Amino acid sequence: MKTLILGGGVIGVTTAYYLAKAGHEVEVIDRQPGPALETSFANAGQVSPGYSSPWAGPGIPVKALKWLTMRHGPLVVRPRLDPAMWMWMLQMLRNCTSARYARNKARMVPIAEYSRDCLQALRAAEGLVYDERSQGTLQLFRTQEQLDGIGKDVEVLRAFGVAHEVLDRAGCIAREPGLASARADFTGGLRLPGDETGDCRLFTEELAKIAADMGVRFTFGTEIHGIVGDGRRVGAVLTSDGARTADAVIVALGSHSPLLLRSLGIAIPVYPVKGYSITLPLTDVDAAPVSTIMDETYKTAITRLGGRIRVGGTAELAGYDLTLRPARQRALEQSFTDLFPRGGDVAQASFWCGLRPMTPDGPPLVGSAPLEGLYLNTGHGTLGWTMACGSARLLADIIDGREPEIDAAALGLARYAG
Repeated sequence: MKTLILGGGVIGVTTAYYLAKAGHEVEVIDRQPGPALETSFANAGQVSPGYSSPWAGPGIPVKALKWLTMRHGPLVVRPRLDPAMWMWMLQMLRNCTSARYARNKARMVPIAEYSRDCLQALRAAEGLVYDERSQGTLQLFRTQEQLDGIGKDVEVLRAFGVAHEVLDRAGCIAREPGLASARADFTGGLRLPGDETGDCRLFTEELAKIAADMGVRFTFGTEIHGIVGDGRRVGAVLTSDGARTADAVIVALGSHSPLLLRSLGIAIPVYPVKGYSITLPLTDVDAAPVSTIMDETYKTAITRLGGRIRVGGTAELAGYDLTLRPARQRALEQSFTDLFPRGGDVAQASFWCGLRPMTPDGPPLVGSAPLEGLYLNTGHGTLGWTMACGSARLLADIIDGREPEIDAAALGLARYAG
């Protein structure tokens, strides 16, 4: 079967790999000159199935008001005359109940756990090296109130058999010795030993080379102008390099997916939530993170990537604006220097931002679209790197007509019906 993948980030490239492995003729189209040059370029580096949770949850509306008033708060809203922004925000608020949080998390954890397993198998099969580490994630709580609020998350982790540890301050330092020199106080943490870290860009670049050797055609530097359909089936994809036809077309364009689908009359509730990161050289191994620390107060992820440290965070609602704002860099630096003051050199940090494709309920959109021959692999939010391999393998099974190894229905567009 001839398949066309729109998007050359980690989602598009992993999808190309699994489809090629299944024997498909695959072409990947992307406007950038190479793979992983947008949202996959400098993300936080976590492969964190245990930390896979919806942003929408009980108490979030009140917390959001607090975050908006914090000097280095994790949330920024820049109001725009954009109905899609306000509709997405209303849909997210609708999911801020205990019942919906539990349901949505229960949809996210299985695909994240499955994806981690797929990644491990792929890494072993292909010998990929991408500054990977398998030493878990530590969610760090600066206050007792934060630590006391993890009950619902722990219940879901137990229900799905996800390994976890609730730690006091001493336990956190035992797992992450660099925290002994922290300037900020902290109370305890939730450790997820099965989580991993790694450089998403390096992984995607290396996997793209392997996929190319398997016969995948990569067409970079090519704009995607639209998709043509007859109301029943997808017809062609219009690009700056001419029209392309295929038996299956997969939309893996991240935050730009809804813009492309709109002309077909297909609405998907995906909206860009801007995130920032800094990458700095590691200066003191003993004072640096061992793996990933999630700073619950600032909602940042601090990750060890070889001889570098990546600090990622911020949820900025600003449409498709990619302006680098110095205040966001200072917020990331604050979180890092609070916890690892001697671990890395912030004076040499590189600053980056990208658009996370967020759904209002949390789970991604993986599966068939209303038009025959059209498929979705988008809406992964902050968990694209975590869920990439599992989502790609799942979609390859759906396209091939094989029974997926996990329930695919919970990730389909049909969950928004009505």
